[in-house]
Amino acid sequence: MTAPLQAPVFVSSDVARSVFRWKDAIAALQAAYGQQIPAKATPPRTVAVLQKTWLRTLPAIPVGGRYYGAKLMGSNMGGDAPAGIEYVIVLFDRTTNRIAAFVDGNLVTGYRTAATSASALDLLAPKGPAKLAVLGSGLEASMHTRAFASVRELTQVTVFSPTPAKRQAFAEAVTSDLGIPAIGAASAKEAVEGADIVLTAARSHGEEPILFADWLKPGATVVSIGSTIPEQREIDVSVVERSDLIICDTLEEVLEETGDMLAAKAAGIEFHDKAFSLADLMSGACDEQLKKSKTPMFKSVGGGLQDIVVAELLLTKAIEAGLATPLPIEFETKR
Repeated sequence: MTAPLQAPVFVSSDVARSVFRWKDAIAALQAAYGQQIPAKATPPRTVAVLQKTWLRTLPAIPVGGRYYGAKLMGSNMGGDAPAGIEYVIVLFDRTTNRIAAFVDGNLVTGYRTAATSASALDLLAPKGPAKLAVLGSGLEASMHTRAFASVRELTQVTVFSPTPAKRQAFAEAVTSDLGIPAIGAASAKEAVEGADIVLTAARSHGEEPILFADWLKPGATVVSIGSTIPEQREIDVSVVERSDLIICDTLEEVLEETGDMLAAKAAGIEFHDKAFSLADLMSGACDEQLKKSKTPMFKSVGGGLQDIVVAELLLTKAIEAGLATPLPIEFETKR
């Protein structure tokens, strides 16, 4: 007898928030990137555009995972449509060959970006207590701080945001939620001073660099997540030049499609020979370079593999906790 068909389920952001744990997500991502990943299993993101309407798709089939699928996001930025973007992750089940779940992708996007950065940081940054500087005070900055705190003992967090009220609120939340002393800084340079780990998670409005190499203490580890397309800038070319090891979550996209790296290339800075993928880092393929590195940097554009790995984790935990919502729908199966 065949098993009865299961209706797809929905995992809301509220459910995702209740079952998510940083250490679980970081471990899952380290395991996923530690596998040999065929290029066709994680194809590049695609973006369909018509005037001011766009739709982005990030597909992935994790090696060894039960689920595979894609994250979809879209928006019409013109006309009378309300502002905002909605994300959905559609998961297929390898064991049933059916659509298993729809996961609200809004929180997942923040979770997976920060957990991926933390999975790299865990191998790049020296072990032991560290002072963290955060440039930015939004969702990504907040999530990264919490993810980093799960892999390193943070002795202090210093945050810069152009808006004094936002950096104060950020610092107060870090101290309240994590028990870590946190303060606001009046400038990015002041925030970075003496930091062992520097996170850049806020581009300037004019797309001008917000971090320069001569601000960084010797041995500081940089994590840059805000320049993901050619038009965006976040770190100065001097930071690229300073970095003796550059780990990229998606190597080609980071090197060829981000404004920071394109600017470094235009400035005549050679970086391809010191750049490696996150899979290289996790699998040990760049261990020799890692041992010699004194000024590493992780640079991220995000990817579908991260979305699917974290979405699978959330779906599994939601089902175990009885929190996934069964949907009163059934898809017709083509035979």
